[in-house]
Amino acid sequence: MDLDKILISADSRLMSIELIMALLVAYGLGFWVGRRAWTAECQPREFKFDDASLALLGLLLAFTFSMSLGKHDQRRVMVVSDCNAIGDFYTCASLLENPIRTNLQTVIREYTEHRLNLAIKAREPRTPLDEAATERALQWIEETHGHMTKLVAQAVREGTPIAVPLANTLNGVTSAHAARLAAVKDRLPSAIVLLLFAAALASTMLVGRQQGATGKPQVAATLSFIILVGFVVYVILDLNQPGKGLVMVSQEPLERLLSAMPR
Repeated sequence: MDLDKILISADSRLMSIELIMALLVAYGLGFWVGRRAWTAECQPREFKFDDASLALLGLLLAFTFSMSLGKHDQRRVMVVSDCNAIGDFYTCASLLENPIRTNLQTVIREYTEHRLNLAIKAREPRTPLDEAATERALQWIEETHGHMTKLVAQAVREGTPIAVPLANTLNGVTSAHAARLAAVKDRLPSAIVLLLFAAALASTMLVGRQQGATGKPQVAATLSFIILVGFVVYVILDLNQPGKGLVMVSQEPLERLLSAMPR
């Protein structure tokens, strides 16, 4: 398993707790080094590098959080776009003559139910979808696209006057699915996550070294800083895992669309 898959499958809460523990160890190590290296000749200006490291950590946290939030917003937009594409196709299918109208609307409703159930199952902590189950679900979607295409082709052969909008809305459904799938798979690069962890560890160690050198430990402030960094990293990792966690994309547009489709 490569690093990207590890970051995707790992529990964000557990990783954040592990990071907090590692930051506490880094602070203790830095404090110990500062106490041993302190001499009377040391001047406060030597600690300007510590301030620079904290500023760099703040920039990395802000940059990474912005990236994660942007990807989350993109997934939310893709859900709405996917819902609109399915709704347009269903409306266009309602203008066809029977029996194609009923057959196509039935397939579209089953397709919508499957898309909604797939999103709901992916969020269930007790029965998460594994890679094989996800591939089977995606295969079913591709087969349903083929079934829709055959029904549309049949309607075109029978001379439906809405051949062009019918074909366009079908293309919209397949394109929206591809865009939504790409948005779900779009995650933070593992190199950025590792750089964030390394910057947090290095900055905390330098803070500990500075406090150790001055002999003035600020336990409460440092502990608050470490916990705050851990919480921010948790939110970043949670946003990077769209299939689980606290911050998830709402499926309300699909639910409302499905409720508007009569059986």
